[in-house]
Formats: sequence, structure tokens, C-alpha cells
Amino acid sequence: MSKLKFDPASNPHLAEVKVDSELVYQGSFLAVEKDTVRLPDGQHVTREYIKHPGAVVILPLFDDGTVLMERQFRYPLNQVFLEFPAGKIDPNEDPLLCAKRELREETGYTAVDWRYLCTIHNAIAYSDEHLDIFLARGLVPGDAQLDNGEFLETFRAPVAEVLNWVKTGDITDVKTVIGAFWLEKILQQQW
Repeated sequence: MSKLKFDPASNPHLAEVKVDSELVYQGSFLAVEKDTVRLPDGQHVTREYIKHPGAVVILPLFDDGTVLMERQFRYPLNQVFLEFPAGKIDPNEDPLLCAKRELREETGYTAVDWRYLCTIHNAIAYSDEHLDIFLARGLVPGDAQLDNGEFLETFRAPVAEVLNWVKTGDITDVKTVIGAFWLEKILQQQW
């Protein structure tokens, strides 16, 4: 799959060039940087953004057309979300190996067939986070091995129901919304 890249060298009339950088916050997972940049017109402004290690999203599809989903409480928004399994990429970890690890740890399932679908950037205005989305088929059940402090429930749902939850606003998590649309196209053999 080809990726169009619009790097600054090929688009100098749009590029912002880093002049200076300051680490504002370093946590155990995320960092916040504040950069001074030069705009195309020569002005200097600041850009604050979150540094993120990247993550994977898994679309676990059963032969009967149902998918494995999770219910998980997300603290920043103080609510339980319906999501596809996902997790952050460890330093120097291959994204596919991360996807396999996260599926096994969070759900207990392993998969025989894996397919990379795409990379998304879910918060381009304030984070460098990217998510690699994988389709997992040939699912084999096993025992989950949740991380310490991780609490979630898994359940199966038909893809049509997941799409309806997107339509009704019951699913608002962007990785799950995009994953649901990918599944719809895959099942209709359009993609």
C-alpha cells in the first residue's frame, strides 16, 4: 500500500520550521513539548503538543461476522466507552507484534490471520500520536492477561450493530469509528 507523503521539503510554502524546543512535561507515558516555529511568512509562534509512542488497534473479526469489542472506563472523559482492543507500542516494538500481544493480553484471543489496514493520526492539531490498524481473523480463545490496573470487559457484536452504535452516537471513540467503517467495506468486499 502506498502512502502519499507531503513532507516540508516538497511543500515549503506550507512548512513550519522548528527554531527551538522545550520539554514542558515528561510523564511515564506521555510528554508535552513547546516549540518555537518559523511560519512560511517568517513569523515566529509557539506550538504545544503531546509526544506519544504510537499505538495499535485490532479489529478481531469472527467467521460469523461478529467482532470482539471491549467496554472500558476512560478517566479523562469519566465514562465507559465501547472500543476495539488497542494498546500502545513499546519502545522498538514492531507494530504487528504489539497488536498480537495486546489482543492476547486484553482478550485472551490469538489470531491465525493478520492484515495491516492503515495508519491513522487521531489528534493532528496537538499530538504526534499514530495508530496502526490491523484486521485479525481465525480467532482462537484463551485467557486474558490484563496489565496491573487495567479493567475491561469483552463481548461480541455483529458489525451491523457496531455501525448502528456509531450512527446513534453510542460509539464515539475515533479508532473504533474508523475501524467499524473499515469492517463494513471489508465485509462488502469493497476494500
